[in-house]
Order: sequence, then structure tokens, then C-alpha cells
Amino acid sequence: MRTNHVPKATLQRYPVYLKALRRLQKNGIKRIMSRELSSFVDIEPTTIRRDFSFLGNLGKQGYGYDVDRLIDIFNQQLGVDFDEKLILVGAGNLGRALLNYNKWDHVVGEVACAFDVDPEKQGSQFGVNVWSMDDLEEKMPKGCRIAILTISHDVQATVDRLVKAGITGIVDFTHQHFKVPRGVVIKSIDVVSSIQELVFITNSMNEPAQRQRD
Repeated sequence: MRTNHVPKATLQRYPVYLKALRRLQKNGIKRIMSRELSSFVDIEPTTIRRDFSFLGNLGKQGYGYDVDRLIDIFNQQLGVDFDEKLILVGAGNLGRALLNYNKWDHVVGEVACAFDVDPEKQGSQFGVNVWSMDDLEEKMPKGCRIAILTISHDVQATVDRLVKAGITGIVDFTHQHFKVPRGVVIKSIDVVSSIQELVFITNSMNEPAQRQRD
């Protein structure tokens, strides 16, 4: 399967399905019908069947879908590792909120550990070990590729160090400009810009109603 032939809306629903399937697998569920899965993900059964059809002929009428097989196919054909070990760099207020949220399980893996320069933030937070930045190379999980960055100081130096340690994907909450070599992917998360965009859209939607009242 080539994912560039799959509609964007379908690709965006795949993690939702997989989260539910992983939970079902953990609870010992072996087989599920599309209408049953629909109640878990709040997506119409017809949409589920259409989305799954891009991955091949996965189910049988009257039998449903094999949960283990579905998860294996997602792993093989989409090339996704759902046991990805993530690291968090920066265990301040935002970092702690992300650790407390802890919804990565069943979707992309887990935050295996975190790092911070402040000794007061080191230790265990929400069941995740927070190590000193001095221990980054030693404590970073083997094969780790993705780091969540929530720091506000020494950003470029920290990024350089992460890349040297093998990180190839960075989720950036810093709002600061930094450079990475080719082959390293940055996903910037800007909550303020998202809110500004939402305000603009809602204002635009309300303009016709306002003009009618005027």
C-alpha cells in the first residue's frame, strides 16, 4: 500500500483506530465487528470499513476483524513503530503537563524518560524518570529517534546534542528558531498561533451574521 493514495482524512483516523485496537488487544479481545469498533471510536461503521479497505481485504462478513492481524498490518504497511521510545527534554510546567497527560500509550509508544538541568525537577514524575541533562547520552533509550523539546534556554546547543545522540525527529514547543541538519524533521507546536487562527476563523464565520444585524 502507498500512503500517498490514501485520503488525508483517512490517514488522520488511523491513529484513532489503532489506539482503540491496542486497548482491545490489551484487554484480550481477539475479534471485533466494525459496528462494535464504531462505539469505541465514534466513527460510522461504513467509514471504518472504507478506511480499512485501503489496507487490503482485512475482514470477513459476519466474522469481523482479527484485532492482532489489524495491528500487525498497520505496523507492516504503514511502517509505524507503536513501541517508539520518546524522550522529553525539559521537565518544567509544560513538560510536567505532557507527562501527566500521558496519552501516548496505544498510539505511538511512550515517553521513556525525561531530562532537565534543574536538580529539583529530577527524580520521578508521573511514573517517568527525569534525569540530569549530564546523563543524556547514557540514559537515552537505545534506538531512540524522537525528542519532545520544551526548554527555553540553550536551545540550539541542546538540539545539536540531541542530533549527535541520534535524534532525527523533534517535537518543538520552544517557539525559538534553531537549525538542524538535513534528515532531521521538526514539528513545531505553537498554541498561540493556533488560537489566533481559530479566532480569525470564528470572526470570519460571524461576519455575515453581524452584517445582517447591522
